[in-house]
Amino acid sequence: MLAWPKAVQSKNAGEDFFFIQEMRNGSGVSFGVADGVGGWVDSEPEIDPTMDYEEREQIEGWEMTPYECLDLAYGGVLREKFVQAGSSTACIISLNASSGVLRSANLGDSGFSIIRGTSIIHHQKAQTHFFNCPKQLTKLPANAGRKFARACVDSPSEADVFEMKLRDGDIVVSYTDGFSDNVFPEEMLRICRLLSRSGGTEEEQVQAMADRMVDYSRKCMYNKTRISPFERDAARQGMFFRGGKPDEYVLITWPLSLN
Repeated sequence: MLAWPKAVQSKNAGEDFFFIQEMRNGSGVSFGVADGVGGWVDSEPEIDPTMDYEEREQIEGWEMTPYECLDLAYGGVLREKFVQAGSSTACIISLNASSGVLRSANLGDSGFSIIRGTSIIHHQKAQTHFFNCPKQLTKLPANAGRKFARACVDSPSEADVFEMKLRDGDIVVSYTDGFSDNVFPEEMLRICRLLSRSGGTEEEQVQAMADRMVDYSRKCMYNKTRISPFERDAARQGMFFRGGKPDEYVLITWPLSLN
């Protein structure tokens, strides 16, 4: 939960994105992260999916599930004439304030973890086609022909959906792969446990957790002497990679309070 001001100063997040949206009448909150595939900028002709997205579809009424939100948003992008092409992973989470129920939809290698006390009780598994190629929502250029015949085009229907009733004090940490490629889950848990005992208000504690995880992952990605999750996964595929993996990322830390 990177409130302002945050202790860790950051540059722009590149193709990574996050949103946080309170639900109507204070009934809960929805938030999510996404990692856009930067290769489109290197295509010929150059395509920047972040430019000229002018229209937005608004939905009034009921509380949508994360999957419904993902499906609706993807359909809107496909219809959006100003978006030529692009690809992105997506992880959307909703928290119901009255029931404490968390729902999620995740497609690709962004994800989230739920921390309860001294344990990680849920760690979202990444979806990939093969090593370092995540599942991704894709819009191909009009009349693409065979040029993008090998592009990965996945559907919201392939997203992993998850539902769980949380308890007061649970912490949800959502992130793109620039974080999870460099920080092991047990390291994330250790940081959260340490700062939960540091005193201060709940908001100050989770802000400190987010700041510390951002700072730690930034150091890890440029450390070539430390084994990273990305290095370990590469070795499992018979590939050689040393140390951290420099990448952009976004991270949201959210505490559950049922008071």
